[in-house]
Amino acid sequence: MDGAVSGFPLDRHLANLADDGLTIVEDFLDRDTLAEARAGIVPLMGAHKGRTDFEGYLTERVYTLVARGKVFERIAEDPRMLALADRVLVRKYLLSVTQAINIHPGENAQGFHRDGGYYLLPPTFRPVCIGMIAALDDFTAENGATEMLPGSHKWSETELQTFAVARNDRTLQRDYATKLKTIEMPAGAAVIFVGTLFHQGGANKSNAPRLALTNQYCEAWLRTQEAFHLSIPLERARAMSARLQQLLGYDTFGDSMGNLTGMNPARALAPDFVAPILAEERAPRSH
Repeated sequence: MDGAVSGFPLDRHLANLADDGLTIVEDFLDRDTLAEARAGIVPLMGAHKGRTDFEGYLTERVYTLVARGKVFERIAEDPRMLALADRVLVRKYLLSVTQAINIHPGENAQGFHRDGGYYLLPPTFRPVCIGMIAALDDFTAENGATEMLPGSHKWSETELQTFAVARNDRTLQRDYATKLKTIEMPAGAAVIFVGTLFHQGGANKSNAPRLALTNQYCEAWLRTQEAFHLSIPLERARAMSARLQQLLGYDTFGDSMGNLTGMNPARALAPDFVAPILAEERAPRSH
């Protein structure tokens, strides 16, 4: 697969990712997909407030979005997103997290972080994950638009150390403020960014919530943020496309990483599947 998608300027977006660590796809969700996604998320609101400063106490999150409607399945395997991931990540990467994020009025800025910061790798290691944030409401400077530091994915260890100090130094904070990019974009647009880029959810100073959805992908030798094998019932996974099944981990990386007692985990999608150990226990024993 060469990653080409008709009408999609792949090379331009790849150049943006290389230079800035981010790129914006203005027409990521068409009008119908946008409406369908909103209709699928809005009824789920009201039960998932954040539990930490990072999640946001005034921010609602709905996890495992990929299992909550066909529209979210389609978005998770959007060919433009995967074309970019094909070129940034080692193949057979996985869907790591898929969630809706609704930032309510009065929420504070989240705090700058890298999505790849979960992984215990050298800070200057290449990107091993890539993310997408799609606006379901217009993103503005007032309502909590995502804030990013372009170029921070290429910082040296010295630059990273200076940034760490800046978090407690107001003079340095002002210097970084001049480099900040607020991702103002209309509903339906999406920002795609590498996992080594510093970013944060902005403070919502408006009178209305700001709704978005995000999908993140990681290389298959890493642990995903969400345990989809446990959160998505097998009968639902069986009805998904083969590509999405692979993204959820129903495949091995290399010859055996992620195997199911020595077999490809795709075997679990067979209608008559019985967990191997249970099958052994049920088998008649000779005496």
